Amino acid sequence: MKENEGERWTPPPAPRAYRVLWTGDPDAPEVLKETDDLLEALRWMQARDRREFELRDGRGALLATG
Repeated sequence: MKENEGERWTPPPAPRAYRVLWTGDPDAPEVLKETDDLLEALRWMQARDRREFELRDGRGALLATG
């Protein structure tokens, strides 16, 4: 068990199949959502007021923009 400042170490979460990124800052794209459900990711993007989103698969391939 590793401890960092009194907190128990936990492994990072398993990678998801899809990532929604916000590309409003081209120097630092931000991952906003990760999921294994493609339709959930697309609906999430559609429900947002702002744009400049990219949907990418687990290998980083671009699937959709919004």
